[in-house]
Amino acid sequence: MTAVFGERPAHPSRTHDPRLVGFRSHLRAEVVADDAAYLLSDRGVTALQGDHIEALVPLLDGTRDLPSLLRDAAPEIPPEQVGRLIARLAQAGLVGYSTPVPASGGSEEAGRPARAFWELAGLDGTVALRRLAAAPVEVLTVGGACTEGVLEACRAAGLAVTASGWAHGAHGAHGVAGNDLAPLSLVVCDDYLNPELREIDALHRATGRPWLLSRPGGSTTWVGPVFQPDSGPCWSCLAHRLRGHRLCEAPVRRALGLTGPVPRPAAQVAPSAAAAAQLAALETAKWLAGYRYPGQSAVLTLDTLTLTSRHHELRRRPQCPDCGDPGLVARRVRQPVTLVSRPKAPYAGGGHRAHSPQEVRDRYAHLVSPVTGVIEEIRRDPRAPSGLHCYLAGRNAALGGTDLARLRAGLRHLSGGKGATALDAEVSAMCEALERYSGTLQGDEPRTRDSLRGLGDVAVSPDACQLFAPRQFRDRERWNALHDAFQYVPEPFDDRAPVDWTPVWSLTEQRQRMLPTGMLYFQGAADGSSRPVAGRRSLRADSNGNAAGSSPEDAILHGFLELVERDAVALWWYNRTRQPAVRLHGPDGFGDAWTEELLDMYRHMHREVWVLDLTSDLGVPVFAAVSRRTDKPAEDIMFGFGAHFDPAVALRRALTEMNQLLPAVIGARADGTGYGTTAPEPLGWWWGATVATQPYLLPDPSLPARGPADFAFRNRPDLRDDVEAVVELLRGHGMDLLVLDQTRPDIGIPVVKVVVPGLRHFWARFAPGRLFDVPVRLGRLAAPTPYEDLNPVPLFL
Repeated sequence: MTAVFGERPAHPSRTHDPRLVGFRSHLRAEVVADDAAYLLSDRGVTALQGDHIEALVPLLDGTRDLPSLLRDAAPEIPPEQVGRLIARLAQAGLVGYSTPVPASGGSEEAGRPARAFWELAGLDGTVALRRLAAAPVEVLTVGGACTEGVLEACRAAGLAVTASGWAHGAHGAHGVAGNDLAPLSLVVCDDYLNPELREIDALHRATGRPWLLSRPGGSTTWVGPVFQPDSGPCWSCLAHRLRGHRLCEAPVRRALGLTGPVPRPAAQVAPSAAAAAQLAALETAKWLAGYRYPGQSAVLTLDTLTLTSRHHELRRRPQCPDCGDPGLVARRVRQPVTLVSRPKAPYAGGGHRAHSPQEVRDRYAHLVSPVTGVIEEIRRDPRAPSGLHCYLAGRNAALGGTDLARLRAGLRHLSGGKGATALDAEVSAMCEALERYSGTLQGDEPRTRDSLRGLGDVAVSPDACQLFAPRQFRDRERWNALHDAFQYVPEPFDDRAPVDWTPVWSLTEQRQRMLPTGMLYFQGAADGSSRPVAGRRSLRADSNGNAAGSSPEDAILHGFLELVERDAVALWWYNRTRQPAVRLHGPDGFGDAWTEELLDMYRHMHREVWVLDLTSDLGVPVFAAVSRRTDKPAEDIMFGFGAHFDPAVALRRALTEMNQLLPAVIGARADGTGYGTTAPEPLGWWWGATVATQPYLLPDPSLPARGPADFAFRNRPDLRDDVEAVVELLRGHGMDLLVLDQTRPDIGIPVVKVVVPGLRHFWARFAPGRLFDVPVRLGRLAAPTPYEDLNPVPLFL
């Protein structure tokens, strides 16, 4: 950059100051005659121009106090002009005052690089060095960590070090055998999940002292954060996130009887160990010198193999049992769900939302981290063809503690996202992962243990929601042995047995109701709770009606739309009714440039695409996009579903969901190999199903195709109006809209579970009711389908 100093009136300081004035230690001055004076730093170059600059710059070498500088400049520069220029240079951070501080055991010149370093950090270099010399640091060792290199690095940095090992519970209320007066403790551990760190954290919070955590062992070095007792997160906030990324250790930990993490083998060489020790010492020195920057509240990871580093931001969990309010979640769940006005964003991706996809992505990006986040990473599905936007976001928590082999084999073993653009799909994947995380039991949810009969009218029978037929319970052992985890049939529910119940809010009746906890929250790896949920053997939690949104209102709306979609799909699929086509082309069709481009991509993949109208008695448009291969005997039939008040949005959702699932078959070969799953249900379908053997997949030729003009759509500008319309719609059908607020205070994104007793899941649930009655009322069938004639292929999405 260039700084130009012109003329303006000023007065030099007349007060004698014994300190030396000169350029900051991180700058070196070079004067180019008749051009400029250049200040060089390892961060860049600054050019100074103006009257008298070239004469003044050589005098600012740090060897003169202000009177001497004014005297030596006097022949060429008037004193008032010197004072003005120095003031402006100081204001720009280029010139400062200092007192010589010789380096330890050496000359002042030897200490200049250290002062330069601290000045680049915006500190007074001399003051920073004094702080380091005066402030002791306590180094604590936890577990099997080796601190010899860390101690050497700290001493080489000029720190006064006291070292002590941490003996679990050996020091009473204090726990630390070292210097309680040290302004900072450096804790060197073998694992960030070592349970002894909780005691160290409690001690430092009690005494009001900050502490820096580091793990120098391993090929990846971890340093930070600095835990500050009076603000920010505590160790338990960090440990909560770390445990979520190490669920695969649980079986090993149980088998070995460990209370802490599973030990990992050391993996380092002398240079990587030295680098790790120096990083820990450097962060310690920064804090003691007074340098503050956002990275100190994060975990820094350095991969010593690739030399890539990243700061993983850590935020406090408001519901943390150690530093927050552990009753926060329970109180929120018990509160009534109150709708507020939420104007819709001009562009909201795949549906009506309160905020744009970019706003959602920016707001929750910090939650994507393999260390401090709840999503390890979001990445494009590498199997997806170019032009299809499919993103993956880690393990699907909705599968909970189901069989690991089945979990890995299924189509839904990962959280995923879909959308017409890459941003839409990425944000969709993020929201689905956050939705599943928020819906997993963590132990602080409100529960009441009682029986259905004991609770009376306030309770909703799970049989009205799960909708298994008596015959399914009788045949459950054989059925469960033959089908995957999604189709699992639990034990029959006993209305006299005590189970755990959680409050939900009825938007229809404006009162609190109760549903079994085991239906509402995913179990996770180990239930996330110290208290097991009573009733799990007869209750199954699934993602039906779970939704994340940019506001509670759009989360409720989209949870409801998912219920409508799956109900309509079940009515069609299990009754195998022929449905009208949706017109994609022509002036009276839904086709647009995006749709035409997508259909052309499918044609190049040797696939046909068509769309069916599945709209049921609820009147909300529901579409099924269907596609089959045309270049080999196995048709690899795929589908995707979508529901929305706006039929154009419903269509796009159906097409993008089909895009999302297409990678599972994109690599299929004529010999039956190359599929993206080993689950028997979808493989059997792709190998054997054809439109000839499954004619209900084709449009009904006797019915006219449907276009936009065939759907009544009222575009309401406010999401609250949409939700209120949903309440009235369901009230007219004698149904109740139940909402559970699953929003986690530490996550922030609104998440709900919406339940409408009576609506069908698209998995195999064959109890009497809508599945048999509605197709007859709609004129699709003359009589209800006999139980034994229902589609024998359970929907496998």
